Amino acid sequence: MTNILIDTDPGMDDALALALALKSDALEVRAITAVTGNLPSDRSLANVLKVLDLLGSGPIPVAQGPLVPRGGNYPSDPFSHGSDGLAESHFPDSGRAVDPRSAAQLIVDTVNAHAGDISLCCLGPLTNIAAALEIDSELPKKVSKIVVTGGSFGVTPYAWSQATGDNPVSEWNIFVDPESAQLVFRAGFDLLAVGLDVSTHPAINFRPHDMAVLRASPRSEAQLAARIVDFVESRGYQSYCSLIDSAVVATLIDPTLVEPETVKCDVETLGELTRGMTVVDRRMHHQLTSLPTIDIAASFDYERFLDIVTKGLCK
Repeated sequence: MTNILIDTDPGMDDALALALALKSDALEVRAITAVTGNLPSDRSLANVLKVLDLLGSGPIPVAQGPLVPRGGNYPSDPFSHGSDGLAESHFPDSGRAVDPRSAAQLIVDTVNAHAGDISLCCLGPLTNIAAALEIDSELPKKVSKIVVTGGSFGVTPYAWSQATGDNPVSEWNIFVDPESAQLVFRAGFDLLAVGLDVSTHPAINFRPHDMAVLRASPRSEAQLAARIVDFVESRGYQSYCSLIDSAVVATLIDPTLVEPETVKCDVETLGELTRGMTVVDRRMHHQLTSLPTIDIAASFDYERFLDIVTKGLCK
């Protein structure tokens, strides 16, 4: 079983990813931290607690990160997750206690408690991870792996056609806080980024028989998945919008789902049209050796992924 800490900003796809992780026999969720991304961190936190209630989960430490990204500006999200961030589900507020520590401190304490045997599952902007690095610069040596929902790397055309930031080439999680993403990319983690190249590929959409299974299930989380798909499709989007973050969780459940590619990559923080762009240097000659080395998801086993998600939400 893999120990993980989930840093998240629910958000519809985060909610399903949380459910998938919490129900998996392969993962042990040691803590959850809420970050500003799809929603401000206070609303993300409230939705984390609602998902825990929906699943009837036991006590898990949950803490909140800062309300604004490192750069001090929280951009407007062009994609709505509904007025409640959960596809207009309007679940009741939770009475669960919130950990009094900051998200960054909870990350540091949890990693140190499981040093060498914990992975970070990052489903939102990397604000909290960067803040944790400022507390403990040795985190990369203590974390087994960090898997990130983030980036557009040009492996498939969907890296650009499905760009989700507020410019033509960025992905939302990186765009919200590129300064923090740059710090994390440069920190020396064993880092795998699952970008829009694979997480918005048409093959990741729920298949008709997946939707039939979800709709027939008595499980509340399966019904939530069906509601989210109906919500995004009614607005002209495809069902992959509900699955982007589940791709990261599934990769931690079964790392063989992903074929990684090692690249030289850094994050642009200044460009008017490129802020938040994950820039890969693919040149055969004169490559910038100073760029961080990370792994990216170059291909993905979509059929097995969809089986994992559908069965996981319905079991």
